[in-house]
Amino acid sequence: MNRALSGTAALITGASSGIGAATALSLATQGASVALVARRKDRLEKLAERIRDEGGTASVVAADITERDEAADAVAQAVRSFGRLDILVNNAGVMLLGPIEDAPVEEWDRMVALNVQGLLYTTHAALPHLLAAAEGPRRTADIVNVSSVAGRLALKGLGVYNLTKHGIGAFSESLRQEVTGRRVRVSLIEPGTVETELASHIRPEVRGSMRNTFGTASILQADDIAETIGFVVTRPSHVEMNEIVVRPYGAR
Repeated sequence: MNRALSGTAALITGASSGIGAATALSLATQGASVALVARRKDRLEKLAERIRDEGGTASVVAADITERDEAADAVAQAVRSFGRLDILVNNAGVMLLGPIEDAPVEEWDRMVALNVQGLLYTTHAALPHLLAAAEGPRRTADIVNVSSVAGRLALKGLGVYNLTKHGIGAFSESLRQEVTGRRVRVSLIEPGTVETELASHIRPEVRGSMRNTFGTASILQADDIAETIGFVVTRPSHVEMNEIVVRPYGAR
């Protein structure tokens, strides 16, 4: 068994399902202690039990990271549990698609709050701990921001979702320039269509019209992205992988 992350601690947001849950399992298998952060505590408890049954270490942190104090407390709880923080995976997000005209503005508020502000709050709280960990024997720490191909290409019907994901890309690059000399690596992962709960959040009247936008390519699985994240954070300390696009075969 590969234990490349033994002795490290990771915090994963949006860990109750999809890419977040798959990433937590993957990093725990590689030896990391994982703090599972999301609102749905019951799901987190089940995931933590599975990780422990498989010989890993996990803590559960029920939090709404769109609230700044809760995001900061989630990071503090993880550090109290494990004594350190080496890896932050900003995965939590929501995808609410549809035309800009006559859109429910509440959907925009939800996306900006979670996709952008939640990521900012968690990163801000975690950064001092990551910088401290980077001074240790491993000589590196990692911030992994899960974005989307929607952060590279603007498409009709994805207006505000595009905005949030482009923003994550810009923030990631600026942060990379700020901390790369202090051994904190910043990586941006941009998946194409992944089979997760995200699509179920789209209004039914919009869902059908979006099929033409995404085409008929095959669909990625959460494990595909988790494997990519695991690869990124286990590179030698002199290797920094800043941006990875993962598309399903046949995507336009």
